Amino acid sequence: MNRRQTSSTDYLNRARQEAARQKCSAGPAHQSRHIGHGAYQRGAYPVPDNYPGGASGRVPVQKKRLRTWQKALIGVACVLFALVAGIGIAGTMYVTSIDKALTFDDLKELEELKGELTPVESSSDPFYVLLLGSDARGDEASRSDVNILVRVDPDAAQVTMVSIPRDTKVEIDGYGTQKINAAYAFGGASLAVRTMSEFAGVPIAHYAEIHFDELVQLIDKLGGVTVDVPEYIDDPNAGNVVISEGEQTLNGTEALVFARSRSYADGDFTRTSNQRLLVTAILEKVMATPALELPGTIQSLAECVTTDYSVGDLVSLALQMQSKGDLKVYSGMVPSTTDYIDGVSYVITTEPAWSEMMAAINAGEDPADMTTTDVATADEGEAAEGDSGE
Repeated sequence: MNRRQTSSTDYLNRARQEAARQKCSAGPAHQSRHIGHGAYQRGAYPVPDNYPGGASGRVPVQKKRLRTWQKALIGVACVLFALVAGIGIAGTMYVTSIDKALTFDDLKELEELKGELTPVESSSDPFYVLLLGSDARGDEASRSDVNILVRVDPDAAQVTMVSIPRDTKVEIDGYGTQKINAAYAFGGASLAVRTMSEFAGVPIAHYAEIHFDELVQLIDKLGGVTVDVPEYIDDPNAGNVVISEGEQTLNGTEALVFARSRSYADGDFTRTSNQRLLVTAILEKVMATPALELPGTIQSLAECVTTDYSVGDLVSLALQMQSKGDLKVYSGMVPSTTDYIDGVSYVITTEPAWSEMMAAINAGEDPADMTTTDVATADEGEAAEGDSGE
């Protein structure tokens, strides 16, 4: 074979070898597209060198990377969650602090009170609240100067207030014949509730006690209250403030004088009427408060009121009544006369008229026109005023 033929033969041989080698290396790769990964992993076929899993035959799992916007969204969500959780904890602490301010410092007194209260069966049922106020100053005996029986009808958005003069003659369990304001002095809230319940012939579901000194702060925080003052007031015994007759926006100090003064021809009777006017003005101001501001208003109330209510119950009641429309407020006073018995001045309840009034109140009617009073002579009135603290 000449040299030219040898070169050609070698070339052909090398070409065939190269083709065979390429075919051999390409075969398994081609087969891997048709043979399942599990077959390689089970050892049914030899694993090619270029197989993704390598000699082990296992395919590596690629972790999915989050995009930048996804990371940002998750971060914002975490921050919002933390804020909501923080607000929730702070809110719970806030409500707890208000509840603590509203309730009694003496837990035994609170339990005794609850033993005298009659809970309502449904949140829509009308119920009665005893509202007391003590205006004791200095070393004065702590008697209730404000005694108002309040009927609340949540579904009708209606509140009916009946004043009971503090000198009203009643029988108090364990103490005999007394003035009704003595029940609070003798036995605190629980005895006051029992005495009022027996006097009015109705169960009482809740109790609230107003502290006159803190009332000034509350009214100032409310921005004052609007009252139609029935007559000019200039009573140094009540405070160094003069109040004109007619519609007035009273600040806290003026409102306190308005509630305290009894420098009238009929003494305590006009005073109790003024107290109802003031309570009505406060109620209307509170009920006009936007829902989001109610907790703050309740906090202000908590500073001058002691009650068995919780802040949650008060807010729920206010919202329930707000949803029913404009608040209707009725008021009246126990039909009464005045008299002296054994040298002590009393306000004597006119029983038939009182029973008729309570029947009307239970029916949701306005008792305003049913109030009648028969005041003693001027000399007797002055004597009654002088010993009204008994």
